[in-house]
Amino acid sequence: MSHSNSRPGKRFFLIAAFCILSFSCGCKQAPWQLWQSYSSHFIDPRSGRVLSGDVSDPSGDRHTTSEGQAYALFFALAANDRPTFDRVLAWTQTNLAAGDLSTRLPAWLWGKNKDGQWKVLDANSASDADVWMAYSLLEAGRLWNSPSDIRLGHAVMALIAKNEVANLPGFGLMLLPGPTGFQHGNTWILNPSYLPPFLFERLASVDPSGPWREIALNVPRLLEQSARHGYAMDWVEYVPADGFYPAAAPALPGPAGSGGDPVGSYDAIRVYLWAGMTNPDDAMHGAILNAVPAMSVWLANHDAPPEKVSQDGIPVQNEGPIGFSAAVLPYLRAFPDLSRASARQMIRLSAQKDRTSGLYGKDKAYYDQCLALFATGFLDARFRFGSRGELNVEWMRQ
Repeated sequence: MSHSNSRPGKRFFLIAAFCILSFSCGCKQAPWQLWQSYSSHFIDPRSGRVLSGDVSDPSGDRHTTSEGQAYALFFALAANDRPTFDRVLAWTQTNLAAGDLSTRLPAWLWGKNKDGQWKVLDANSASDADVWMAYSLLEAGRLWNSPSDIRLGHAVMALIAKNEVANLPGFGLMLLPGPTGFQHGNTWILNPSYLPPFLFERLASVDPSGPWREIALNVPRLLEQSARHGYAMDWVEYVPADGFYPAAAPALPGPAGSGGDPVGSYDAIRVYLWAGMTNPDDAMHGAILNAVPAMSVWLANHDAPPEKVSQDGIPVQNEGPIGFSAAVLPYLRAFPDLSRASARQMIRLSAQKDRTSGLYGKDKAYYDQCLALFATGFLDARFRFGSRGELNVEWMRQ
């Protein structure tokens, strides 16, 4: 039975239309409120350190990851916030890279050790943070006309190519999650969410002789072969001559955790986000969307993305946090017949915005805000990625 003429149905579409307009205005925009709220709650204003908990809560989670620093660099660039960019970069170099990012990739985890000292807790680097950092430096150099940022971006690229790229037998070049701990005998552990295709397209443009183009071309293949049930997985294992299998999270110290059954969850949600933000003119766009179609099928009939999907492609926890709804919005936008599903996620996101803090969710979690910054910044056209991965920012169009 159709309910298209019912009052609830009309109310739904009125609310949906309002939400769509709020994310699609093409006029000159006010300052990025979510970035300002995020900065005030998660970035130390003096040092440029990004905390995993609210800076005003001394009892909260106060560790720092290279991911947080890298994302902040990108958001600061997208917001044309050079002072914050410089502070975040300076703290990263000093504390995570022993003073010089041009010679050392940043440690992924920094915090208080058992003796109460604030220091690097794990010196291994995280390649997703490293790639975002290199990209943000290169684009900052281009958009802000800063040769020193471009030079540093090239240096970070060279370190990534040397330390975090492997030639998988029978598959080709691929980004490892870090320099050590991800190859065991003749198997490799990979993280599909570490591979935003537009970043590698851009790195390939500025460094044609590097491994970037081949990695970019291999991203759709990796997703097609590892998302066996149409859902992205957090971690996958590659076995030569046998292919990709879902894998448990590797043993890592600190907040990342380890073990458990293979799932698609807090890491994998970014695969849909990156797919949705990839330029439709990019030749890989369609292949990437086609590799992970199951989430779109689920969202056509459910109010929220699942928090976890089993390795058998079965959602086992039905309602993910609010950041998950943000993350799938650009992805859903790529499916014209899913406008109603998209509207549901927009309404859920809007309903969970705290008007006082400007942040999303009841607990205002760091990761939810990062996903929301990517998604709403993209939907608002504060930034977009060109067909070769170049960053197009709204403040350059004013």
